[in-house]
Amino acid sequence: MPDEIHLHTLTSDVDADAVTVSLDSVLELLEPEDEFEVALNRVCRRIVSTFPGAAMAGVTVLRATGPVTAAATSDDVVALEELQYRFDEGPALDAVRSREPVRADRAAAYERWPAYAASSEPAGVHSYLSVPLPGPEQSAALNLYGLLPHAFHRMDESVLELHVEAASVAVRNARRYGEARNLIEQLRIALRSRSVIDQAKGIVMALRGLDAETAFDVLVTRSQRENVKLRVVAERVVAAVSARTTVHNGL
Repeated sequence: MPDEIHLHTLTSDVDADAVTVSLDSVLELLEPEDEFEVALNRVCRRIVSTFPGAAMAGVTVLRATGPVTAAATSDDVVALEELQYRFDEGPALDAVRSREPVRADRAAAYERWPAYAASSEPAGVHSYLSVPLPGPEQSAALNLYGLLPHAFHRMDESVLELHVEAASVAVRNARRYGEARNLIEQLRIALRSRSVIDQAKGIVMALRGLDAETAFDVLVTRSQRENVKLRVVAERVVAAVSARTTVHNGL
């Protein structure tokens, strides 16, 4: 409730149409999200072609809602990583959480991640190598899957770390893109709220002969009494007048 009032106060002297046009312009400047997905998938394909032991590759990103596969060279990778997320164990998750490279063969996988290893066996993966993406703000890992035993060695860890910077940049840009879109959407919601509140305030001013500040206080009081958002109260007032019905809000 206080946040909504604050947003209304902040935007009360702003041209909503001009701000909306400005927000749309900012969105046009932002690189489309699928550009980042294309970049990540390109990195995965390049790494598979570089590492002889790598049959498949993917990128795991740990978001607030949980881990997701942001890129993959095949549907098999997506399926393998979905199993890790389901059982909450596996090389990708260990690399993300520990911030350390994880290398394992099938025998080690059964010891470290028994549920995942048993469920993923039909995929024929014998070797795993996951390396976390650099940067303190990153919660992601680049994952390689090999179909041959002992496909990855310690040297591969070092070499792979040289490749993950490209993936790191793509993930970082995607995160910033998402944050920018969320902020713009929040501003749009605030502007929409401001618009309907201004309409309701005008209606109250006309019905009761009040000035703008007092009319706004009437809406706030009703909002607090009914324990609903100010925007909801405003929408009810506007809807009632639009339908040419009596305003039953005690206004």
